[in-house]
This record gives sequence, structure tokens and C-alpha cells, in this order.
Amino acid sequence: MLKTPSPALAFDRESAHADALGATFDGQGTNFALFSDNATGVELCLFDDKGATETHRLDLPAMEGGVWHGYLPGIGPGQVYGYRVHGPYDPANGHRFNARKLLLDPYARQLRGRIRWDNALHGYDLENGDDDTPDPRDSAPFLPKAVVVDPDFDWEADRALRHRWQDSLVYEAHVKGLTMRHPGVPEADRGTFQGLASPAVIDHLKALGVTAIELLPVHAFPNDRFLEEKSLSNYWGYNTLSFFAPHAPYLKSGAIREVKEAVRRFHAAGIEVILDVVYNHTCEGNEKGTTLSYRGIDNASYYLLSPENPRHSYDTTGTGNTLNVAHPMVLRMVLDSLRYWVQVMHVDGFRFDLASTLGRESTGFEREGAFFAAIRQDPVLSTVKLIAEPWDVGEGGYQVGGFPWPFREWNDKFRDDVRGFWRKDAGLIPAMSERLLGSPVQFRHSHRPATSSVNFLAAHDGFTLWDAVSYNDKHNEANGEDNRDGHNNNMSDNMGIEGPTDDLTVDAARERRARAMLATLLLSQGVPMLLAGDELGQTQGGNNNAYAQDNEIAWIDWSAPREALRTAVEDIVAFRREARLARLRFATAPGDQPDDGPVVTWVHPAGREMTPEDWQDGGLRVFGVDMTLPEGTRLLILLNAGDEAEFALPEGAWRLRLDTARDRVACDDPAGPIVTLDWQSVQAFRYDGPASSPQPAP
Repeated sequence: MLKTPSPALAFDRESAHADALGATFDGQGTNFALFSDNATGVELCLFDDKGATETHRLDLPAMEGGVWHGYLPGIGPGQVYGYRVHGPYDPANGHRFNARKLLLDPYARQLRGRIRWDNALHGYDLENGDDDTPDPRDSAPFLPKAVVVDPDFDWEADRALRHRWQDSLVYEAHVKGLTMRHPGVPEADRGTFQGLASPAVIDHLKALGVTAIELLPVHAFPNDRFLEEKSLSNYWGYNTLSFFAPHAPYLKSGAIREVKEAVRRFHAAGIEVILDVVYNHTCEGNEKGTTLSYRGIDNASYYLLSPENPRHSYDTTGTGNTLNVAHPMVLRMVLDSLRYWVQVMHVDGFRFDLASTLGRESTGFEREGAFFAAIRQDPVLSTVKLIAEPWDVGEGGYQVGGFPWPFREWNDKFRDDVRGFWRKDAGLIPAMSERLLGSPVQFRHSHRPATSSVNFLAAHDGFTLWDAVSYNDKHNEANGEDNRDGHNNNMSDNMGIEGPTDDLTVDAARERRARAMLATLLLSQGVPMLLAGDELGQTQGGNNNAYAQDNEIAWIDWSAPREALRTAVEDIVAFRREARLARLRFATAPGDQPDDGPVVTWVHPAGREMTPEDWQDGGLRVFGVDMTLPEGTRLLILLNAGDEAEFALPEGAWRLRLDTARDRVACDDPAGPIVTLDWQSVQAFRYDGPASSPQPAP
């Protein structure tokens, strides 16, 4: 199949179709289709293999419903292309067409080249700051181009794993950060999907009991100009350029089949792949930003604009623009992207960045809005794992607990309350009882399950777990903003010394607290999520906003792992699975109508049920939960955030199974009627007597 067309190249009007957007190769030729409702014409530009020289420029010959399209016989995989879109340059009314600007296909499956920052990438006269004057320069030399791809791939009977939520352990990781310093990953594979799916990484995840790896953005993104000028880079990738193409630097050979090969290897190991996706905004910035794709194709359709003054972008994301998912064709683009990654790339689910933005309608956030309704009725997308980051920076954007089923949600209340409890903040036992049971106040409504809360101690944004026990203050000096960036409410405690220490007592205390926090995470109802490296004691030197640190600040250090943390995770996850601790239904109290969830009683260290006065005791640092699971298994979990304390166990025979005060937390010891809880520790017991009356299993 020809990659470089002949000079006589012409469209076949009879074969063109508008139903599939993007560049679709059918074995004989390629159909090109681009949506622009306000354009007056669209030119398809073909380039040589390197994307350096434009060889042909052809007017797309047909348009219907705003979809400009044409079929080119003889054009196949490897063809490099872009678009020039004609229309009014009228910023006052939201239109910013400029045919001098080459534009990236929003449906591009693969990119060639990278952005080379130049003022020509702006659609207006940047030097004079006048956005009423279109810029006359050609932007093609500075823009990556789209590539026609061949979707053929032998999946070898690969299929979706569909692990149950109550069996899931999610591991948030970065393709590059997880692999760059791993001694078991071949040096040439580090920083790529090949390294990510290497045996060394997969074996580590399997040993921990991970069921899903959640990857920070892998959609193509630029290295922002302001970061390059400070010798920094866009490490996290939350600034999408293309929603279909993978980020080229993560591909060792440049071929997208590497993503498919990695997914296939993870599936063979029983591990799902979840992508962190950014459909709330793009990398083009506000109205004074660049013209790379969407802005030049149809600014008034692809972006939310100020209703009072369409010249300006409407920004609920803090990035300068907001994608207009309320527009049916923009919503279609998002849904097409999601389905592409599920059906063609075989990923198992998505975590939606700033998901509140996706639910914004004319009246504000709407949990029954068009985006959520479209997802819920879609026969493909409604069956995969869906996780919302339930906030954005707009008014009314904090929506923890406000998303519809089947979405699960990141629960920052869990993170903050657990950190506060273990640093001995007063009065947090009532909140901790909520967190241990899956945060029912937030999520027990609208028939939502007890797996609605994705619980975490740390995520990419903020302190790592080890930094949360090592620093009182952020240390973001390396970001070049005089430590002004990043948030200040870290809910952290340095335990007496700021940062690294040679004091073995302080170091041991930090490790003790970290194990207790990990146990709290893994013994709670809901879905636990680990930040990659927390099981090793990973530090970022107190940097709580390492978005620009593509270096050893953010890359995981495998050279000196804290084995006690790693084995603690392995032991506690094994106990969680063995006891079938996590349940689909919320817990109930004894005597309540059973709901196929655990039946729980809250226990005071004196051995009695907690009283209203106990719940109000701000000085109480130790308590327990007596839990009977539906099939009759009875567990007792004790948490002590204070000093060494005695705890009278409920009547009966108990066996100690976990004790975070030990280097190896797993154990199998008979317990007396009174046990000693070491300072800053968690103990878990299993009832060793006759089984309790069983309930139907979920």
C-alpha cells in the first residue's frame, strides 16, 4: 500500500463516508473525516514519511452534518497527514479559524514528531498581543503530524478480566517513573510500555496482590513551553494533545502495538489496566493559547466559551480551557476515544481527571447529565471500571459521593481522616468509623454499593506515604516557583525531625506509623489504591507537586526498599483476601435489617460496646470494630494511634492474625482475654470459636 501518494491522487467520491471520524484504513485506501460545524472548507495535507515536507493539499470534497470527509484510494498505514481549516477569524464571536495553521486530527491514532515551540503555533499575532489579528505564518514545521495506522493485531484470545470491585487492589503508577530506576528492567526498555510490562515489574505487582495498574496519562501530551524554558518537563501528562494516540516517548519503537503487547502481558498475569484520562481540557490553554488542533478546527464547538463574551474561554479546570462535552459531537469524540481504548487497545477501565467538569451542564454539576447518561447506557463503556476524581476548581465542583453508579470515586476524606488519626489529631474516631466501613455517609444512597469509595493514603498529587510521616511542610523548590506551588494542607507529621534522619528511633517510629496506615487502608471496606512506591518507602524529598520532575525526585528508587513495608502489604492483602473482608454491601448494626454486608459492633478498649460518651471523647486514641461477615466469619480489628494500651477482647476465643508492630505483620497466635496494643499499631483477630450464625453471601 502506498504511503507517499502519486501526483495524480484524487478522492473517490463514491467510497467516502461520514460515519467514522478520523483516518480509517480499509485495506484499499483511507477515509478521512473531520467534524467542524462552523468551517467553510477543510484541506487535507499529506506529508512525507518524516512529516517534514508537505506533498499534497486537497480539499475534502463532501460535508454532511458538519463532518467533512473524503476517501483516498491507495493511501494506507504510515501516511502522515494534517488539516487546514477555513472559516471566519472572528474572536469576538468565538471563531478562530486560520488556514495558515496546520491542525492535528483529534482522532489521530499515532503521532510523528513533537512540538517545537514557536510563536507560529499561535493563531493570532502573539508578538503584539493582538488576538484580533490572525498570524500569517505556517505552523506545519513546528507541529507533530497524525499517522494512518493499521489496527490489525493478534490478541491471542486475550479478553477482559473483569475482577470484582470487592476483590480489587489498584496500584497507581507512572509508565516512566515505575521503570526508570528498576534494576530488573533492561536499560533500553526503561521509560516505555515494554519496560512497564517487563517480568520484573509484573512479578512485583503479583507479589503485592495487585489486581489493576492505574496509569497516569498515556494519551499524547506536550512538554509545555513554560516548563521547557525552566529546564523542566511535563512529567505527569495532565495536558492532553490527542485522546487517541499514545504518548510517543513511551513507545520504544514508535509503534502503537507496544501498548497492546503490554496490555496483553498484564492480562496474562491477571492484572487489569486502567488509564487516567483527561477529557476535561486540552493543552491549548485559554483564548491566548496555541492553535494546535481543536481551537483551529472549531473553537466554538470544542470549547466552553464565556456566555457573556465568547472571545474568552470558560475555565473550570484551572488550565485555561474546558472541553465542551455538552456538545453532541464533542461528547461523541470522548465516547469514541473511550471505546477505542477498550475495544482496540483492550484496556479495562478509566480514572477521569477532574470528573466534575464532565458533569457540568448549564445549571452546574448534574449527576444525571449527558456525559454520565451516555456512559451508563453504552453497551461497551458501562461494563468497564469507571473511577471519578470527584472535584474540579469551579463553583460547586467538590462532589465526593455525588456521582452515579457504576462510577467509583477517589475519596480524599479517607486520606485526610486516616492521616489525621494516625498523627493523633483529637476527635477523629467517629470519622474513622466511617472510613473503615466505606464512608456510608457519602456513598450509601441511590443503590450504590460499599465499593463506591476508592480509598487511598497517597496519590501522585501530594506527599507520598513516607513523606507524610517525614515532613511537616512542602519542599517544592525544584519546581522553580519559590515553593509557592502545591497545597499546604498535607495532613502530615515529621515525627520530630524534618526530612531524612539518621536517628534510628525516629526512623523506626515512621515505619511503625506507615505500617499502621497501610493496614488501615487494606482493612477498610471499599476499594484500596496504593501509590506506586509507597510499599517501598518512596520519598520525593517533600515535594508535593512533582508534576514537572521527570527525574530522580519522582522516579521510584528500587535500590533500598523498606522490606518491612513491602511484606506488610503482602501479608495484609493476603489476610484481606483470605477473610473475604471486602463486601459489596454496606455494614449494618446488630438487630438492623441485614443487607448481605458485615454486621458490626464498635468496641471500647474496656471490652464493652462504645457509648455516645465514648464517641465524644476527644482524647480517645484506641478503639475496635467487631465484624461478622455474611458467611459467619468473625473478625476483630483494633487501632491504636496513641501509646501502648491494653484492650479487653470481646468474650470468646480469638486468634491474632496481624500485628503491625511486628516487622513481619502476619502471625497466628492465640489471644488471651486482654491484649497489649503497642503504640501506633493495628491488630486484626479472627474468632477461633464456633461460627456465628451465617448470612447469605453476596
